[in-house]
Formats: sequence, C-alpha cells, structure tokens
Amino acid sequence: MRGMQRTQPGGGPCPRLCPGASKWPAGFAKGPKGIMLDRLAPLAFVLIWSSSFIGTRAGLRHMSPLLFVAVRMALCASVLVAVMVWQRRSWRVLARSWPHCAIAGVLMQGMLLMTAHYAMTHVAAAPIALIQTLNPLLTAVLAWPLLGERLRPRQWLGLLLGTAGVVLVAGLAAMHSQSEFSGLMLTTAGVTCLCAGTVYFGRFCRGVPPLEGTTVQFIACAVVCSAAVPLFEHPYIDGSMVALACIGWNAIVVSLGGMALYFLMLRRGSAARASASFYLVPGTAGVMAWVLLGERLSPLTVAGLVVSSIGCRLISNAPSEPRAAGSRPG
Repeated sequence: MRGMQRTQPGGGPCPRLCPGASKWPAGFAKGPKGIMLDRLAPLAFVLIWSSSFIGTRAGLRHMSPLLFVAVRMALCASVLVAVMVWQRRSWRVLARSWPHCAIAGVLMQGMLLMTAHYAMTHVAAAPIALIQTLNPLLTAVLAWPLLGERLRPRQWLGLLLGTAGVVLVAGLAAMHSQSEFSGLMLTTAGVTCLCAGTVYFGRFCRGVPPLEGTTVQFIACAVVCSAAVPLFEHPYIDGSMVALACIGWNAIVVSLGGMALYFLMLRRGSAARASASFYLVPGTAGVMAWVLLGERLSPLTVAGLVVSSIGCRLISNAPSEPRAAGSRPG
C-alpha cells in the first residue's frame, strides 16, 4: 500500500532508501509461471501507473480537480477500513504513531495528488508525469545533509540531465502559456511535499504495520482533501459513467491495485526492476495520452522527457558513497 515506506516517483517506495524492501521473503516459487510473472509484472505496473494520468485527464472533463481527489481518497479509505474490519485488525498497534502516519500521508498523497490534479486542468499528462519523477532528483540533493550520502560522478551526471530535461519542458511551457508554467510549478511543490513526507515518515513511522498505517493515511487524506474542496474551488461533477469510472479506476486499480503489484514485485526480489519501472511512466503516459486523448507533444518536449528520465535512472541505479566516518553535513 502506498506511503508505507520511503517513496519515489508517484509515491512508490524507493528501494535505495529502504534496504529491507528488496529482502522481503519471496512469496512464490521460481518456476516457469514465476519467471513469467517477473517479466510481466513490471510491464503491468507501468501501464497501470501511467493510466492514472489518463484517467485523471479524462475525469477532469467531468468533475472539479479537488473533488476528484477527495472522492478518490474516501473510496480508498473505505475499502481499507472494510479490510481492517474483515480481518479484525486492531487500531491499538498504532499506539502513538497514528498522528505521524496521518501527517506523512497528507504530505505524500494528499498534497501530491491535489496539486497534480489541479495542474492537469491546464497541462498535458506527460509533463505532469515527468515532474513527478523529480522525487529521486530531490532525494539525491538532500542525501548529503539528511542521509549522509555522497553523490558519485554518474549520479551528478544524472542530476544534471534530469534538471536539464525538466528545465526544457518547464521553459517550453512558460513560452507557450503562463497557466501551463504555473501548473508545472504547482506540481513541483507537490513533489516537494512528497519528499518532505518521505523524510517525515522515515523519521517517525518506522515499524508501523502496513495495513493499519496505510488506512490511517488514506483516512487523513480524505478528511484534508474534503476540507480543501469548498475552500479552494467550486465543486462540480456531472455524475456521468465516465466520471464514476475514472474515480473507480484511479482509486481501486491505481492507488490500491498498482501499489499491491509494486509490493508483489518487491517480495519477489525484483526491487531494482520495480524501481526502474517508474522512469518509463512519463513516456508511456505521453503515448497513452496521444492515443486515447489526442494530446500531442512537441519534439522538444519529447526530448526533455527522454533526457530527464535518463537522468533519474542514472541517479537511482548508481549507489551513493557513504559519508566518511566522523564527518558531518555542512
């Protein structure tokens, strides 16, 4: 479930920051079916995660953005509460951790999704997906003062490439439309909240049971997002089947099913492949938006997507150097 570990683009847990994630016990034997599952799971994950941007863009034609997020979070929370009741789980295991889980959840999910949904009323799906892959870039920048990790030359190259790609896309958006540029900057603020929530969760929520902690996160998000609706927009929804289908898809298939599939990949020991899958999302989302929604991207925007995705991949795959013993962050 989303948000139960340190995260990376789109809110998925980042194995580089969660060394235990890739060591979870394998849940299935490595037979022919297991090998086939290992090959197909990353592809399915990329398609599901990319589809969330398409579902959002389609759904925003029928409802206001913050209402979309509020209903999505409420639906996820309801499903998880039902699972808690069905499995007779106790809330007592959270003890004093539930306020921290709530704060981390609002930062990692509520703020990320509200800013992105509002931005997608003005910006195409692929650039938003690209901005959300900034998480490993920002994490790399914070790694020295917060985690005591030095960046290797390959990671510095990745940081430069990732930044160049984002600057290219943001610059083109600024030239094309002030509203598009504002939307990308708002999305960047949401990703910053994701990084802050990641650090907060790692500091205060270690050892929290996944189901209970994730349920609290979604409940908190539903409350905060619902409160934001009357404050920041004039909510509307036309009640069409398309609107309901988009909410159901993004809540059940993406928020719950997508992350369940991600954790399945982690349990099977394919953490590196799962991590790398995130960097295929912007391009995949762009292709899906072109085919399904008729959105077109300029060649320079495509170049920015490619360059930035390569940069994020370089940062994620290269191990960071530990800080020398006795040294302190400046």
